[in-house]
Amino acid sequence: MVMCLADEAKEDRNMKLHVVVEEDEAGYFSAEVPALPGCLSQGKTREEALANVKEAVEGWLEVMEAKRAVAGRRTIEVVV
Repeated sequence: MVMCLADEAKEDRNMKLHVVVEEDEAGYFSAEVPALPGCLSQGKTREEALANVKEAVEGWLEVMEAKRAVAGRRTIEVVV
């Protein structure tokens, strides 16, 4: 059975990603996932920023899976 990344993320609630949270000069918090290029969000509080970035991760995975399906590409892991 082949599972897409988005399905894995939804089914496996233990997916762990590093998130960088920073407070800006206006007092808002930004949250960025360095492992997922362009995946970021913000909030009025640290908790809101983290909740928002979780949604952003789900969206990022869904978009990447859709792009992979269209392109028909497969990635492989190479140990160097």
